[in-house]
Amino acid sequence: MYMENLATMVLWSAGISAAFMTGVWLLSLIRKDMSIVDAFWGLGFMAIALHWFSRSEEIGARSFLVVYLVCIWGIRLAAHIWIRSRGKGEDPRYVAFRSDWGKNTWWISYFKVFLLQALLALVISLSVIVVEFSAGKPLGVTDLIGLLLWLFGWIFESVADSELLRFKKDPANKGRVMNKGLWKYSRHPNYFGEVCVWWGIFLIALGAGYWYISILSPLLISYLLLKVSGVTMLKTL
Repeated sequence: MYMENLATMVLWSAGISAAFMTGVWLLSLIRKDMSIVDAFWGLGFMAIALHWFSRSEEIGARSFLVVYLVCIWGIRLAAHIWIRSRGKGEDPRYVAFRSDWGKNTWWISYFKVFLLQALLALVISLSVIVVEFSAGKPLGVTDLIGLLLWLFGWIFESVADSELLRFKKDPANKGRVMNKGLWKYSRHPNYFGEVCVWWGIFLIALGAGYWYISILSPLLISYLLLKVSGVTMLKTL
């Protein structure tokens, strides 16, 4: 019975994620800017988390904690990306897509950019969905460890993003490599922090049960940042 209900929640979450990204896609057509999807990425997770939180008949401590953490993470990330990209036009990565897809960009982007991100957000949200399904279980040691790991990752990521943003705003740094602050110790401290955030949420989700479902969340975000859209893509730019 548990798995049947959880499967229903996942299917509904898929619909929420797809509907949210469809709205963002329509906005991108109006603005002629696909890169707005980056700023809305974190808000899509919030849409899923807040939907199930609002429908919960029993709001447990773990449920409240995870939704709160996802909202803090999503709002900060959206604000950072919006500030970083403000007034700069479409991101070069999406400009390249537009060049490759030509007049078919409007519909190809829906599937290859927006619905793809909706699917990725759904899988990464599995830890959150599991928690919202089993919200009534009491907190334990793994929740505390997960919270501390999340807090460490969120602060690490926030500081790294802030340092890089200030560095790029200084015209004197044009063409130079950021090697100060956290960037002195890691080439991608923001990605390291992001990975810690989602492994922290996974540890919190452990108390809700069915770890083999929620572990897909940190595994996917770790793979994406290390092998697909993060480190690897930056090396090719």
